[in-house]
Amino acid sequence: MRISVIGCGHLGIPHAAAMAEIGHEVIGVDVDQAKVDRLNAGECPIYEAGLPELLVRHTMSGRLRFTTEIREAADFADLHFIGVGTPIDADGRSYDTAQVYGAIRWLAPHLDRPCTIVGKSTVTVGTTRQVTALAQRLAPAAERVDVVWNPEFLREGHAVEDTLRSDRLIAGLTTTGAEKAIRAVYAPILDAGVPLFVTDPQTAELAKGAANTFLGLKISYINAVADMCEAADADISQIVDILGIDPRIGSGGMRPGIGYGGGCLPKDVRAFTASAAQLGAGRAADLLRAAEQINENRTGVAMDLVTRALGGRPLKGARVTVWGAAFKPGTNDVRESPALALAQALQQAGATVTVHDPQAVATATVRNPEFDYTDDLPASLDGADLIVLATEWPEYRQADPQALAHRPATPLLVDCRTTLAPEPWRAAGWTVHQLGRPGK
Repeated sequence: MRISVIGCGHLGIPHAAAMAEIGHEVIGVDVDQAKVDRLNAGECPIYEAGLPELLVRHTMSGRLRFTTEIREAADFADLHFIGVGTPIDADGRSYDTAQVYGAIRWLAPHLDRPCTIVGKSTVTVGTTRQVTALAQRLAPAAERVDVVWNPEFLREGHAVEDTLRSDRLIAGLTTTGAEKAIRAVYAPILDAGVPLFVTDPQTAELAKGAANTFLGLKISYINAVADMCEAADADISQIVDILGIDPRIGSGGMRPGIGYGGGCLPKDVRAFTASAAQLGAGRAADLLRAAEQINENRTGVAMDLVTRALGGRPLKGARVTVWGAAFKPGTNDVRESPALALAQALQQAGATVTVHDPQAVATATVRNPEFDYTDDLPASLDGADLIVLATEWPEYRQADPQALAHRPATPLLVDCRTTLAPEPWRAAGWTVHQLGRPGK
């Protein structure tokens, strides 16, 4: 099929490359000419595992190209994916869907034949209905333009894998033609056994928010239990193992730490909470707000652990290395990163902060230029009085504690993601503190 992907960011680029991978001819559209030039040269402006290789392969083959000309995309494609951003609105509670409506206003006047618009962005309930009315009003093809809402369920760091090997697809639609288009564009994925849920648009819109909010609740719950373990001198890692073996619960998403971040969970929990209140489900809104409050307090919890690890020594003047800048491993995304929030709190307490990250130094430097940065892991420790592990990159789990022990001024490590096996580090002379685990 000939398809377009409008919006080339953390959602649009992996989706465009994955659609080319399964055999479609794809044109990506963005307003940023410099970004488009980089993409056409096979250069990836974001980091996602496997994405650079996919981008190079399909830009070289000619199956994937990028442009700033929306008319070119309208003339080329019969199915148009909308993958623009929906950040949290100025009110801090709901989605800012301006880019979605902007994309429709940009595209629709050039749609002069039957086609399908497929929304991928996360939106408020009722958006599909409003987008459909707008598109059909502006398009010369009018009612021959179908609109489907097909929310993405990508995990950052796994976007390519999750697009090519989804665990489920959802299509909120109202016409048989739209369903045919969705089944055609995803045919190779559906043939591999991925289930497709065909729903009305409002169910599809709510499903995405419900999924991400449940994950936010799960993370906040295990962090609340970790706080109880701190108070009781109990071991959260053993509790996670005990809960995770229950098939009704499972261990996925139950890693205690400094909370969730990124471009999806924080805004989705806020917006879903706001939707619950707007729909009159006040008790649901109260429950969801409690999860937000637990997450918002994680920086303070981590700072308390740092204070205890220092044994009362002041942070002022201390040299602190923060391991991690990305909000999670596998991506260079630093939006609402708990790691950078913790780095800011450490600096505000008087510490001199150096941040290490395997992939996110460039993006973090733009967002937080006040820190020192390095992508050299051993060198990041030189002269440090304290090391704080804030993002659970595998590089930190795989690091050799014996080889690194001589680098810092004090081999003191605070693992705020409870990701290290502490015994090898302690055997190598390190003092290790972890959230929700007794210091043994």
